[in-house]
Amino acid sequence: MSSVEPRPIASAAPSWRWLTTLIWWIEHAFERAKADQRPEEDTRVRIALLLVAFGVLFTALVGGAGHAALLSGAPNVGGWRAGPVLARGDLTDRNGALLASNIRHYGLYVEPAEVWDRQGTLTAMAAALPRLPRQRLRDALYGDRRVVVMNGLTPPERAALHDLALGGIYFEAENGRAYPLGASTAHVIGFASERGVTGAELAFDREIREAGRTGATVPLSIDLRVQAALENELYAAAAEIGARGAVGIVTNIQTGEVLGMASWPEYDPNRRGQPQPGEMNRVVSGHYEMGSVFKAFTVAAGLDTGQADMTTTFDASDPLRIGNRTIRDFHAQNRVMTLEEVFLHSSNIGTSRLAIEMGGDTMRRYFQDMGLLDAAPIELHESAAPRRPVNWSDTTLASLSFGYGIMVTPAQAAAAMGSLLNGGRYVPLTLRPADGPHPGIRRVVSEDTSLAMLDLMRRNVVRGSGSRADAPGLRVGGKTGSANKVVNGRYDPTVAIGTFAAVFPTDGPLDAPRYMVFILMDEPQGYPRTGGFVAAPVAGRIIDRIGGFVGVGRAADRWRTATGESIPRPEVRPGAAQ
Repeated sequence: MSSVEPRPIASAAPSWRWLTTLIWWIEHAFERAKADQRPEEDTRVRIALLLVAFGVLFTALVGGAGHAALLSGAPNVGGWRAGPVLARGDLTDRNGALLASNIRHYGLYVEPAEVWDRQGTLTAMAAALPRLPRQRLRDALYGDRRVVVMNGLTPPERAALHDLALGGIYFEAENGRAYPLGASTAHVIGFASERGVTGAELAFDREIREAGRTGATVPLSIDLRVQAALENELYAAAAEIGARGAVGIVTNIQTGEVLGMASWPEYDPNRRGQPQPGEMNRVVSGHYEMGSVFKAFTVAAGLDTGQADMTTTFDASDPLRIGNRTIRDFHAQNRVMTLEEVFLHSSNIGTSRLAIEMGGDTMRRYFQDMGLLDAAPIELHESAAPRRPVNWSDTTLASLSFGYGIMVTPAQAAAAMGSLLNGGRYVPLTLRPADGPHPGIRRVVSEDTSLAMLDLMRRNVVRGSGSRADAPGLRVGGKTGSANKVVNGRYDPTVAIGTFAAVFPTDGPLDAPRYMVFILMDEPQGYPRTGGFVAAPVAGRIIDRIGGFVGVGRAADRWRTATGESIPRPEVRPGAAQ
């Protein structure tokens, strides 16, 4: 048989034509060797062909292994497979302390067709990791298809099972969000999966995902030192008095920065999916009739409009009748009182008379400017709108003047109180560290009114209902609040809330650093249940602990020494302004 030369292959021919031509040439090479009676050439060609085939196979295997090791982003050996990267940056507090991060966990999978000894595998795995769901593992081992047995295995747990070298056991890497502080700061942080679900994780979701891509972090305004003191004192007090719930928030009233935010009962975002009673952030979502803390808003409006000054008198000799309502004082003085005394003795009658004199339009305008009629404009999506009055009649004004007839969130109340004490500007609360003027600032009251309220708040702690909030040398001011809650359509005096709004320091220039501590105790048990007893002491202990953290040094003022002793003062007649 004559030899046949291979046809030339055009450079533009597709690869499959080149391959068929090569195979055709090799096949005819065997035929030529047989025709020419050269069997040794036939053997050499076959050996060469096998070498080429094995070389191609080896090259492919090496290439595949190299690609998996160097380019796939994660190994595919040892019975596990990597999951997608969770592109979320770390959350930190204002000082860089870690609040939330990503951590690799593993899912445990069973392929029953590859398991040789099902009972032995079950026994060995249960012994190596006792928290494995035994019945689910048994069902998987005796099943007929590949299933996931458990998610969220830690690296040591995965290693303990992997070291058993059992057939049919696989691990798949899962990138999840982890919260190293557990329940601490949980209501502020919220939680996330691939995207934010609640809290700061949702509020700053876009920034956090962008930080994940660039390797950056996202800082919050929270100061973990302040947060720890707030949680420690608030939770201990709530447990001691058997409160149904408790709320605390610490803010810089000049910048609106939230330095601490706590809601009790607490919950752990690492255990999401399990029933937990404290998942609601009561600071921004809880609605409350705040009681007498609202007297600060009424008195400030009266001062700012010129309707009253500190020496203006109000007759509280007898209960006040409005229509079919009768308004009484809890700490009745049964006398004519100055505006200062109305505040210090927390007179419902006096503030009701002042509110009615100002009228509905004026009260509505001030409440609007103080942020009491709209949801607190903080970044948290959970921030809830208040339950506000429909009409502003005299009886409604009387109720509003001492904190009934309107249900607001603690975040609203804290921001409103701050606007009276920082020079008269409403500064929206924020979870971002301040790096410039805050947008949304508006004038609420004059600087003179703000100075008067700072002095009045300090007097209330020195001589009035807020005395249990004093902290040595930190010049604390504040206002108590107490309110009964509605049960079965009626206000029940045995079911109450107690609040205290504290500010420190009360002295110094209007633009000096100044901080708000707002405490609310929901349904404290025992008696008394008033804010002066259940909330003011908590605020005082928190301020005593955090003063140094926020740079407020201990010093004397005209009422107390730097160590808290009273400064002797000359006798003054009762009711005289000081």
